Amino acid sequence: MAHIARKRFGQHFLSDGGIIDAIVHEIAPQPGDAMIEIGPGLAALTQPLVERLGRLTVVELDRDLAKRLRDHPQLDVIESDVLKVDFGELAARFPTPLRVVGNLPYNISTPILFHLLGFAHLIADQHFMLQKEVIDRMVAKPATSDYSRLSVMLQWRYEMENVLFVPPESFDPPPRVDSAVVRMVPLAQPPAVNAARLAEIVQVAFSQRRKIMRHTLGKWLEEHGFAGEFDAQRRAEEVPVAEYVALAQAVPPEIK
Repeated sequence: MAHIARKRFGQHFLSDGGIIDAIVHEIAPQPGDAMIEIGPGLAALTQPLVERLGRLTVVELDRDLAKRLRDHPQLDVIESDVLKVDFGELAARFPTPLRVVGNLPYNISTPILFHLLGFAHLIADQHFMLQKEVIDRMVAKPATSDYSRLSVMLQWRYEMENVLFVPPESFDPPPRVDSAVVRMVPLAQPPAVNAARLAEIVQVAFSQRRKIMRHTLGKWLEEHGFAGEFDAQRRAEEVPVAEYVALAQAVPPEIK
């Protein structure tokens, strides 16, 4: 029986053979890689990956799809919401760092990216298909309209590149948006910073992104006893990642 795409899971199944080949080429799977696929769906990407890998671990929330996937002898199926998956526990099963791939559900792609951020030290690389406008924000440079909280929080930890454009007609059913594939490689030596403090600073800064930060981040820094130099006469999108990181290093989190 054909599987009907479920709106609540944001399901759009990849069906274009040429695009699938292009994605596999970008991922470049090698036999024995410790690869995890998020949301394998109808296995359009899963099958060419596992043929090259030999074995693949997949994370699938949809019970019917997970049942189908279990029939595949080369797949290890984790039936779960990916936001509940402990990638640290997964990494402990393998001798090499994880390679994470997937066609991420567009409705929860940002929470998934933030969930994986906590495990970046255990990951070799990530290749995800996402809504193109999300990837535009991920890779955006300062002083551009796409530069955002997402840009800062991911760029302090990853090198990222938009590697492939994917049009709506590559899917069944076609989404109403353009898609793309992003490559994310964790930085070998990221700046040492408390991620929660950085997240707090960036959230405050971008809370009113069109306004000068004097009354948002400027005020917050005053309240937290920051004695250093910071030009709050700018908008949040004008501040480079390194400057946000420096602030997070200079204002330690409170001890609770």
